Amino acid sequence: MTPPLEPRRSRVRWWIGGLLFASTIINYIDRQTLSALAPIIKTEYHWTNTDFASLLIAFRIAYTVMQGVGGRLFDTLGSRRGFAFVVSFYSLVAMSTAFARGLGGFRFFRFLLGAGEGPNFPGAAKTVSEWFPGRERAWAVALFDSGTSIGGAVAPFIVLYTYKLFGTWRPAFVLTGCLGFVWLFVWLRYYQSPESHPSVSNEELRHIREGRAPESATLAVRWRDLIRYRQTWGIVLGRFLLDPYWFFVAEWFAIYLFSKGFRLEQSILGFWMPFLGADLGNFAGGGLSSYWISRGWPVGKARRAVLLIFGPSMISLLGVLYTSNYVVAVSLFAYASFAYAACSTMFLSLPTDVYDSRAVGTVAGMAGTGAGIGTLISTYLIGRVTDATSFAPVIAAAAIVPCLATAVFVSLVRSPRRPDPRGLLREF
Repeated sequence: MTPPLEPRRSRVRWWIGGLLFASTIINYIDRQTLSALAPIIKTEYHWTNTDFASLLIAFRIAYTVMQGVGGRLFDTLGSRRGFAFVVSFYSLVAMSTAFARGLGGFRFFRFLLGAGEGPNFPGAAKTVSEWFPGRERAWAVALFDSGTSIGGAVAPFIVLYTYKLFGTWRPAFVLTGCLGFVWLFVWLRYYQSPESHPSVSNEELRHIREGRAPESATLAVRWRDLIRYRQTWGIVLGRFLLDPYWFFVAEWFAIYLFSKGFRLEQSILGFWMPFLGADLGNFAGGGLSSYWISRGWPVGKARRAVLLIFGPSMISLLGVLYTSNYVVAVSLFAYASFAYAACSTMFLSLPTDVYDSRAVGTVAGMAGTGAGIGTLISTYLIGRVTDATSFAPVIAAAAIVPCLATAVFVSLVRSPRRPDPRGLLREF
């Protein structure tokens, strides 16, 4: 007698992961439009690096605040309404940047863009915690986080083509801003929670719920509760130290290449290599940790191992200080970005690994705020230091600080020694 066939498990969760990936691509295309155009706009308006840094700081102030507030927003509104609100807002702002006039106008629109884009990562982390079991979360985080590198890589090509086509930079902002509304249409038609989605089979729903701790609806999650945990401080401080590297590459790399005497087209087109490296690094970090977990490693041990391998290896970026070869310099940045992205997948996974899903958005937002503060400080210093000297001190710091960030992550973000009375910590 033929045994009955096992019910087929649907794969809706990976379609949701794909939508988060697309959202992150669009988020970064909107953000990178200014950075890709920076050599053109700086020349047109006669800005110094300090002037350009003030635009980045305007973005970063709002982004930093809204990382924390946005995490709470998603914990309150949920993923469907949260993404609908923030994507429509920042897409409209991105399009409106075409009307900017001078330094003040750009500061205003960059501030609004930062406010809209800040909640994207806390919201994506929360959605992953709701849709994926523990052993798949790193892959899901790698998927949506890889959107940063894809968006950063394709933005220069879109922007340069649009600039060449129209002979002015303004239409580039309109074109890239429209993409968010296309995504929003798909999101609102397709997204529902796992329990409500008509395409989710019972088998997939059981799979999603594997390892999910029982949730208590009676215990409110407050910032003052979360700051009592060393795990929170490890995640926040680690990102405070490590994230500035990524924003140095994302926001200053084209200017760095231009400052080394490379042609504008070469600077913009060479811009994609670190983003390609980062894209590969996302999946290397997620894949390696998931492999170790499948071999029986505890989740926390697998995440820390990836951090210990790749974080300290970013010191290889020091080699940039000893070469004037374009290919070698860009390749070193590409590897450092690969290593950073492998670590990025881990620290974006940690809130989903460490905390109950009620607190994931809030913790991810707090971590984003810590990263934003670190990036605010570094952005100001980069503008001042490069106007006064060169990019050499900045590159040296970008190579060395990740070693300290790794020590913070692996020493503080560990499984609790005793049961958590508030029920917020998972065993990991």
